Amino acid sequence: MKKALIIGVSGQDGAYIAELLLQKGYEVHGTSRDHESSSFRNLVALGIREQVSLHSVSSGDFRSVLTVLQAVQPDEIYNLGGQTSVALSFSYPVETFESISVGTINILECIRLLKYPVKFYNAGSSEVFGNSSTPANESSHFQPRSPYATAKAAAHHAVANYREAYGLFAATGILFNHESPLRPQRFVTRKIVSTAVRIAAGSEERLKLGNLDIHRDWGWAPEYVDAMWRILQHPAPEDFVIATGSMHSLHEFVEKVFVQLGLKADEHVDSDPALLRPTDIAHSVGDPEKARRILGWKATVGFDGLIGKLISAEQKNIAASK
Repeated sequence: MKKALIIGVSGQDGAYIAELLLQKGYEVHGTSRDHESSSFRNLVALGIREQVSLHSVSSGDFRSVLTVLQAVQPDEIYNLGGQTSVALSFSYPVETFESISVGTINILECIRLLKYPVKFYNAGSSEVFGNSSTPANESSHFQPRSPYATAKAAAHHAVANYREAYGLFAATGILFNHESPLRPQRFVTRKIVSTAVRIAAGSEERLKLGNLDIHRDWGWAPEYVDAMWRILQHPAPEDFVIATGSMHSLHEFVEKVFVQLGLKADEHVDSDPALLRPTDIAHSVGDPEKARRILGWKATVGFDGLIGKLISAEQKNIAASK
């Protein structure tokens, strides 16, 4: 039985990859900053809370990382921890950089010192490319435009350096936007869907948004964690762009959500300048050809299907809370 350690198991991707690995027969371990006080609501929502062995780890603390690696001795490590919000990173740039880049280096250095034959997956981000009006691939230049993106770029290069200099099996998945019902409310897609569903149910609230002209490549999160697993099953450690290859505007996302609920977006949505970011990416789209060709991975949930799944899940959440 393979053992996997998921750094940041309480997040969206951490919960979904835990579910996938359990289905594949893995012994799954997960970490959070304080596992005794965390609710692990995403693991609970998926019904797998009791099947995951939990540990308290701060990836920014070298000793705690070393301790958990010695205790678990995993075959695979999925590094999904650190600050996850681009918007929040502008308010807390130092904390963002430390949690992502320093945290990643701590894990890599522990692997190097312990000499475990472990496979390491690093969660990269499409944010490293900055504006990409044409599909970005594994060779595209990095142009980070936020503290979050800068930290992800640094972590990406650290992984490549440890792979080349020390011979570690270390690879980065450069994932474009991927959504699910497990997203926190601070993420704009969850905010849009949850607010629209409440309005459709009779709420008189208004949906306030910032820049609606941004364009993104949106996919379905459960499919993207399958790509993570496939990256570590490939015989050699390589970096892969994971995306749908299609781009849509946030305005289109909003319109389609309200249309699927039988509403008109312009009757319920307001523009709020306070929600604009200091810098923003106008266009972001990925080229998943390498993942299709080498890993046999391809996104199957399209834009309309993604929105339908998000709406359906939100409606069930509301119904269950009554």
